[in-house]
Amino acid sequence: MRKQILSVALAASASLGLVTTAVTAASATPSPRAHADRVCATPSSPTVAACHALKLVDANGQAVSPTGSPITPHAISGKTPTDIQSAYKVTGLSTGGRTVAIVDAYGYPNAERDLGVYRAQWGLPACTTANGCLRVINQTGGTSLPRFNTGWAGEQALDLDAVSATCPSCKIVLVQANSASLTDLGAAVNTAAKQAGVAAISNSYGGGDLADSSYGAAYNHPGIAVTASTGDNGYQGGSFPASSHYVTAIGGTSLVKDSSARGWSESAWNGAGSGCTTLNAAPAGQTTAMTNCTGRAIADVSAVADPATGLATYAPTSRTSSSWAQYGGTSLSAPIVASVYALSGNTAGYANTLPYANQAGLFDVTSGSNGSCASWCTAKSGWDGPTGLGTPNGTSAF
Repeated sequence: MRKQILSVALAASASLGLVTTAVTAASATPSPRAHADRVCATPSSPTVAACHALKLVDANGQAVSPTGSPITPHAISGKTPTDIQSAYKVTGLSTGGRTVAIVDAYGYPNAERDLGVYRAQWGLPACTTANGCLRVINQTGGTSLPRFNTGWAGEQALDLDAVSATCPSCKIVLVQANSASLTDLGAAVNTAAKQAGVAAISNSYGGGDLADSSYGAAYNHPGIAVTASTGDNGYQGGSFPASSHYVTAIGGTSLVKDSSARGWSESAWNGAGSGCTTLNAAPAGQTTAMTNCTGRAIADVSAVADPATGLATYAPTSRTSSSWAQYGGTSLSAPIVASVYALSGNTAGYANTLPYANQAGLFDVTSGSNGSCASWCTAKSGWDGPTGLGTPNGTSAF
């Protein structure tokens, strides 16, 4: 399993003053470095997807903050809903009842319970099956749910929390595919698109670079914003479904609070996926002159993904237990942008064309890189690979 090493110094856990007796000795004395571990296994086939969630841990696998301090119920680490809404200028906006669909693989029996803990922690309105805010269905729309998988359940927790953080008024439908095959995930996307009120569908996973002629039909839903994360391996070329002509490919940034007028600064995250594929056509508005790619280049837009500046998330550690951890990866940025689309309510036609026609509604990210190449690796004014055209500045670009 590849580890995304974070070069940060650790503060002594005792100085935090918040470690409780419930913390184990291992988590109370973390290793000298924090790193981000993938929560899902790497697949052996390009037609099987891996989720793109990353969790900050120490050498013992215990959840930690970027400083290496252990996370406890009294010392939660990571961005809050207030932070996300402030950074992307969506504070106080409402969807008017629109829904974000989340598509992931496998089951997560405690999804509603854990979402309740997350939303209660930050004072967000309850989102339950009883009040009609939350629905959990399988890839055919039924209620017989797939078997549990810890890694993919962690992905689902991150997605649920990211939508809640960005858009507390969004309704959510969680669609659980039978497996991580792109055939099953594609079936789940088609089911999501049929659900009443769905304005956006978030996909925080990816496989190999595949052609729309074989797999794209499942992601071809004009009138619905379909977002897909570009991955966490830096410049790697295409990754499906982010490389599809039909989706909005979401890259990643590092997001830091500062004293600017915006209150935040962003740079390209070094893990954000980017690249060029000749298998699929570029969306309208993306040109070869812009991207130096004769086909479809990724990303289109971006949001925070760096796990070191990631989201406080309440996620499962086993089938029955859950706890707080700091999560990132482009699995975080994809549901954030899907939620912004839902807040805009403007998803007519192919939604991935909208940011190209409305670039003034984005924060341009002009520093940072994810590798050693030209426009596909290094952030610059205008379009670049790791961050696309930039990050949301309200909803006007969407």
